[in-house]
Amino acid sequence: MIAHVADGGDALVLMPTGAGKSLCYQVPALMREGAAVVVSPLIALMQDQVAALEELGVRAAYLNSTLSAAEAAATERRVRAGELDLVYVAPERLLTERCLSLLDDSPLALFAIDEAHCVSQWGHDFRPEYIQLSVLHDRYPEVPRIALTATADRQTRAEIVTRLQLESARVFATSVDRPNIRYRVVERENGRAQLLQFIREEHDGDAGIVYCLSRKKVEETAAFLVSKGIDALPYHAGMAAPLRAAQQRRFQREEGVVMVATIAFGMGIDKPDVRFVAHLDLPKSMEGYYQETGRAGRDGAPANAWMVYGLQDVVQLRRMIDESEADESYKQVQRTKLDAMLGFCETSECRRQRLLAYFDETGSPCGNCDSCLTPPETVDGTIPMQQLLSCIYRVQQRFGAMHVIDVLRGEATEKVQQWQHGQLSTFGIGTERSAPEWRAIIRQAIALGLIIVDHDRYSALRLTAASRPVLQGRQRITLRAYRKAEKAKRTKGGRARGAADVAPGDAALYDALREWRRTTAASHGVPAYVIFHDATLKAVAQLRPESARGLRGVAGIGERKAEAYGAELLALVRAANA
Repeated sequence: MIAHVADGGDALVLMPTGAGKSLCYQVPALMREGAAVVVSPLIALMQDQVAALEELGVRAAYLNSTLSAAEAAATERRVRAGELDLVYVAPERLLTERCLSLLDDSPLALFAIDEAHCVSQWGHDFRPEYIQLSVLHDRYPEVPRIALTATADRQTRAEIVTRLQLESARVFATSVDRPNIRYRVVERENGRAQLLQFIREEHDGDAGIVYCLSRKKVEETAAFLVSKGIDALPYHAGMAAPLRAAQQRRFQREEGVVMVATIAFGMGIDKPDVRFVAHLDLPKSMEGYYQETGRAGRDGAPANAWMVYGLQDVVQLRRMIDESEADESYKQVQRTKLDAMLGFCETSECRRQRLLAYFDETGSPCGNCDSCLTPPETVDGTIPMQQLLSCIYRVQQRFGAMHVIDVLRGEATEKVQQWQHGQLSTFGIGTERSAPEWRAIIRQAIALGLIIVDHDRYSALRLTAASRPVLQGRQRITLRAYRKAEKAKRTKGGRARGAADVAPGDAALYDALREWRRTTAASHGVPAYVIFHDATLKAVAQLRPESARGLRGVAGIGERKAEAYGAELLALVRAANA
């Protein structure tokens, strides 16, 4: 990829988070004359990205609304003079005539369009400005362009190529698999209590992200975690911009912070030591889920993607789709995406295989998801499914899940009595199953396409044509056996600070190195990982190099960092050996 772009070729790069996409344009930027213009959708992240490059001796800067007029003018002068290797620009700013005129007058190495899936109007993170980036092809046809994303199904990939006019670009695609991430989906009982238990038992002191669907739930969940002694922060688009920026800065630069957020948070996050991503609500699509869970474990160490969900998630998301102002074709695409997400949750097969299949990949059972580690039992569910479908039919397809379950379980509620549903033949035919078990069966019925939720009729359950052969006994149904939510179990790599990978004899030196890194990062005004990743500090603690030459043999310590920090690292090693 680097050779192709450095030679002036256009490229579309599809690689998972943490696989090194940025190298595909950063290295060519150093090899070619002029500045590489990096189009990045998030202003808040540019400062840390530029700071990380400057630590490596790369001449980098950004142009965004956080700069004063004088600062912006100074950066523009450096671009015109060819004094920068990379300049980061938001798409909105790039499209202004002032910025385009600047590029007209400047030596340009290449254009890198990051998070290129934002161009897709069918996708999960559409940004209208991205569609206008075709101007780069029209205005600067001789300058190579590289579009990069971690999330693109076949349709999104085609949209990127068409909208950015990359028909002649070479496509580089690697597997989307993130084998270090463990995928787990649990039945919701009490979501917040389950989340608290998960964090305390598996990720006490670790950095993590918790995603919620609504701003209100974000605020309430963050407050709940804080009340339980967890260092948690809320983040959503309804907060004032300065507060959002401050919250993100804390998450980036401090250790062990848990961010509770809507999907407004996270794109492009470079923090490598996020040990878990938790979802308290069902994501809207597999693309969104993959993008969000991909923010865990960027350093390659074990990480968890944990989700709690229930029937209400499906009802709520379907209502949001049906009540949106989008046209019917868009709504149908969103329903299809939600169905795929529901299928992922309800599968009895390897979750990683299901995820890879969505992105047109195949794989063997991973051995590192809940389905592989504790395989669900499958049972012949034909009879309970017939009972459910028959009951929906008997109540005239006019009632929601709770009422249908009450009828099945023989609950003589006020509503059941009002509608005289106690006289139905299906009243009480499902008393041997609990309400949570019936909810699980309803979710699987939706996933199998046997019923739908009709939001025009107060979330009533309705039969589809596919239910007929089941009701008539012409089709057998296999279901996942209901299993009550189990107590969370500690997983490998789940301890705070990644200490599970550090030998007891090296722990004191490792802690000393981390404390040195913290104070050094604070003095430089950058996140700790910009100085060194955990993996580098672990290697120093294990190898205990005694010379500058020995330091250069440690992964993550190049010439620039050996020169800047070598003496201090060697002093810490000597003190530990004394």
